[in-house]
Amino acid sequence: MTNSGKAEILLKSNCIYTAVSPEPLAGFVAVADGKILAVGSDGEEEYIDRNTAVYELGDKLVCPGFADVHCFFTGYVLRFVGADLSCAGTAEEIIEIMKRYACEQPFEKALLGHGWDSEKVKNPDPALLDKAFAGRPVILFEKGQETCWMNEAAEKTYQFTPETCYPEAYWKLLGEVLGDRAFIVPEFKKYMAMLNSRGVTSVKEMGFDDFYGFTDVLEDLEKKNELTLRVNFMSQPVGAGMNLAYGREMRKRFQGDYVRFSGYNRMTDGSISQLCGDLKEPYCCAPNICCAQEIDYDLIEKETLAADAENFRFSLHAQGDAAICKVLDIYEKCKRENGKLVNRHSITDLEFSDPSDLERMGKLGVIAEIYPQIMAIADRKSKLEMIEEKIGMERGRYYWNRRKMADSGVLISCGTDLPLLIDDIPESIYHACGGQFPEGGEPFNKENTLTVSEVMRAWTYGGQYNLYREKELGTLEQGKKADIAVLDGNVFTESMQNMRAIKVCLTLVEGKVVYTSL
Repeated sequence: MTNSGKAEILLKSNCIYTAVSPEPLAGFVAVADGKILAVGSDGEEEYIDRNTAVYELGDKLVCPGFADVHCFFTGYVLRFVGADLSCAGTAEEIIEIMKRYACEQPFEKALLGHGWDSEKVKNPDPALLDKAFAGRPVILFEKGQETCWMNEAAEKTYQFTPETCYPEAYWKLLGEVLGDRAFIVPEFKKYMAMLNSRGVTSVKEMGFDDFYGFTDVLEDLEKKNELTLRVNFMSQPVGAGMNLAYGREMRKRFQGDYVRFSGYNRMTDGSISQLCGDLKEPYCCAPNICCAQEIDYDLIEKETLAADAENFRFSLHAQGDAAICKVLDIYEKCKRENGKLVNRHSITDLEFSDPSDLERMGKLGVIAEIYPQIMAIADRKSKLEMIEEKIGMERGRYYWNRRKMADSGVLISCGTDLPLLIDDIPESIYHACGGQFPEGGEPFNKENTLTVSEVMRAWTYGGQYNLYREKELGTLEQGKKADIAVLDGNVFTESMQNMRAIKVCLTLVEGKVVYTSL
């Protein structure tokens, strides 16, 4: 603790992005007692004494820590659950590894594994697992988590199949995984360290139902001062409907600096590529279909209004233009003052939108949770072919229309849907500002892109506003908490061609270094 007015850490750089001004400035950021002591363009000498750690950063970019507002630790951690099968080249080798692993595990536990290569082991026969492990449930996740190899006992116990191998389907399994403290606590610490290495200091975590006891882990880590990531968690109803009593309990229980309850989350429509995005006009390839799945908008509206009445916020995931429109219809029925929503409801994804609905978003004060890195998982040829086939390029003009959001006054924040994507802010600039697919070339819908400053503000201030933390986080200002990221290059001046080479080199959370490569 210092009362001397001197900094414990002082960051000097030619480029400091405060998220208050749109362009970076040359100067310093002084940090003491976990807070920002001062930010300025000169006069740093008065904050330095022999105990100050001074970082001469040159052209490295100093900015607020990044906030990812849509993460699934529960999905990410299954990349590491159980036995490591990545070295196996055949189904027989996988079974041998699992037999050795089974000898070390209590018989009442399901046998889990991860990382097998579906290119080497194609369509493995479930009967092999039934024969090798009798009635004991076995679930082996493929390395990309697109599918799994499981036996009949596992299907009966957990009520999902390799064809429905996604978190919302295997929620019964997640309770067991999250309840294994010997596994889950070290993995969560690795998860925090991984995100810190990418400059992320705050997340909004999607926790199914009552998070299956993981809140006890978070509470314990917070009490022990072992969190290096601020965790704002939501409840996504999966195994049961929305539980307001749980929300009330969590809101009261978690009011500290590191763990807080952030409301509720739900899916509406699905992927346009699978005809499950809800569209205002039919699919080009299926003239009688606007959405190939049933969506219970009445239930979603009922839950949203009930949550809103008790001042809980809702995040609704919508990809197609009709889904976005219907979500806004629901939000228009929520509490408002001077036309703006009282509670900070949001829409996640927003892949294909109607410009008129984005104007409605701005007027209502609905927050956008975009995936600025989403183009990283596609290539230009296949993505444009999909758009042409499903909705046509005339409607395709409104794909990823972040420019209209910004121009309509929509508050933009950023997420990754991790583990779909792993945070990489320079990569997000390459895609969301450059409009380019991974292979480069001609930008796609360049007129819909954001500026570098807008994307940086979305990752910083926008995320913290989303989390109700903008008064203490999200900008570099005197008195705010010292959650800070440093990039080893200047994203404001770097070419798009070289943008993805920039990496995080230093991360501070509450004034403490939690990652450095300097």
